[in-house]
Amino acid sequence: MSYKIRTYGDPVLKSKAARIDNVDGKVIRLIDEMHETLIDSGNGIALAAPQIGVQKQVVVWDLGEEQLAIINPEIVEGDGEWVYDEGCLSIPGLYVEMLRPKQVLVRGVSIDGEIIEIEADELEARMFQHEIDHLNGVLMFDRLEGDQRKEALTEYRRIEEQAAADAAAASRGGLLRRLRAE
Repeated sequence: MSYKIRTYGDPVLKSKAARIDNVDGKVIRLIDEMHETLIDSGNGIALAAPQIGVQKQVVVWDLGEEQLAIINPEIVEGDGEWVYDEGCLSIPGLYVEMLRPKQVLVRGVSIDGEIIEIEADELEARMFQHEIDHLNGVLMFDRLEGDQRKEALTEYRRIEEQAAADAAAASRGGLLRRLRAE
């Protein structure tokens, strides 16, 4: 089952997700459904459970090698700096230049219930930082300040308005085709 990805403005995205105490069949099913949702998104590399409305600390990702998951992830340490245009499935269409640590060490629990540590660099490190932010109710906009935040919010509103206008035009086109067919 694929879920609808929650977008900016949905209050679930601003809430801290609960830790998982037991990796059971429900958690494994959630992970499978999150991978399906990520694939269906068509352009994401990772997804946090709150993005589908589930307030649990689970992250799935696919950087092309294989589909992976981590439960209760946390950044243990970070090093360096890396600026990159960051995007988010919950803020579709917007990419914002953002500075984050270049390398991180992430600790969490595997789907087998084992403690794991992952050393990540560049894109993978950014992905972990971004998704762990989601688990803590933090969105990209929350990481921006001043004019950069204002510009990003304005651009996102413009993207939303254009998407709404495109959807309305498509709907009108479908209605006209149905009327002509009758």
